[in-house]
Amino acid sequence: MRRLICSWCFVLRAWFFVYCSWLLVLGALVFFWGSAFAADELFRPEVGVFPALEKGRAYRGVLAFVDHANRRGSLRVITTGEFFRNPPHPFAMLPYGMVRYHGAPADLRDIPIGTIMHVRAFLPPDPKTSSVPVFQNGNPERPAENHLLLLEDEPSFCLREGKIWKLKEIDLQKNQGMIVATLEPKDSGDGKAIEEKLTFDAAARIWRGRERLGIEDLIAEGVWPVSGKKSLEGQTVLLGLTWQPTPGGVFLRLHISDIWLDETAIQRAAQNQTETHKALIRSRWMPAWVDAVEYGKFGRATVTATLFGGMDTSLYADFQRGGQAVMNAAENTLKHAGGAYGPAHMASRGDILDVIKADGVAPLGSSGIQIRFETDLIIEGIRPGRVVRVRPATWPEVTVPREEYLNDGNSPEDRFPTPAIFPKY
Repeated sequence: MRRLICSWCFVLRAWFFVYCSWLLVLGALVFFWGSAFAADELFRPEVGVFPALEKGRAYRGVLAFVDHANRRGSLRVITTGEFFRNPPHPFAMLPYGMVRYHGAPADLRDIPIGTIMHVRAFLPPDPKTSSVPVFQNGNPERPAENHLLLLEDEPSFCLREGKIWKLKEIDLQKNQGMIVATLEPKDSGDGKAIEEKLTFDAAARIWRGRERLGIEDLIAEGVWPVSGKKSLEGQTVLLGLTWQPTPGGVFLRLHISDIWLDETAIQRAAQNQTETHKALIRSRWMPAWVDAVEYGKFGRATVTATLFGGMDTSLYADFQRGGQAVMNAAENTLKHAGGAYGPAHMASRGDILDVIKADGVAPLGSSGIQIRFETDLIIEGIRPGRVVRVRPATWPEVTVPREEYLNDGNSPEDRFPTPAIFPKY
């Protein structure tokens, strides 16, 4: 009997050893897979490398706050549940991050508060110099990926993704009401899109060709009913979307701010926005980063820099071989750095030796254009991996507002205003 008991004990110990071994192996596999998944999900860009758009986290939210001078702000991230309770989530634009509004290049100052924005975001490249809080563990309301490669409004998103809104039905009561619509691929809609109910009111801007219409104009033409419901038969449009508080205990229902009825209308909007952005860049200079510096004697140097992407082609065309240019150091928020009197105070001046266009499609954030710039007095801030701003001599030399440049110091803390900005009376 004792031998039998010992034999069973041996068998049980063996099985227990095998069981524990499998648990260890399983745990290791789970850890490996979890780590690999986390690595795929939480991508941190490298300095000097434009990250792939596909590696960024996609989400959308309502623009709640903007600090345009520091290229940062807050979004109330759209989630299920009591959306209005979601705290504003801080974000920062990457130095090469692009803003798109009405299908055209834009600056944060161009976007109205309350606009629905689509995001592609990453972890901060360097958490120590992040201009917004860094989150170690994200959640649906507060993604850890809060450094943006792309921030775009609804029509910009649809144009880039090849999508279109189809209007199904309208219910109009006293110049306000509801529209039932679906968002579908422009070329191959399969009818499987989920219907959404969108609110609108008399403030909605309706664009057709080169004219702006109101609700009363569509009623007079018989396109919309005076009151009640009417089928819109899947009319294809582009929509501008915002969020407004909705009665009846509905926490999340998107609101229509603009309707573009045809291609001419959205092209007109894009042209207007493009001209606004071109004027801004010409006065603030083209952002870029330094790829290499070849140092000569007595302060001479040749700088190779990649111009950032997302600008109108006419801006890049102003950089010509043999032309003159001015280059100044900049901070990661694109604020001019150095100089107590504005961007041109300490900037390096010289010749554009060459303009090199890369083959193929440039990654988002890059223009695919490099310039080689020679100066006889290189400044400290123009170093490999650093952000700069550069201006062709054909652009006007103007001063910029005090909040858009740093003083002689180049500390990250100098980016932000303190109570000292308020005068004492």
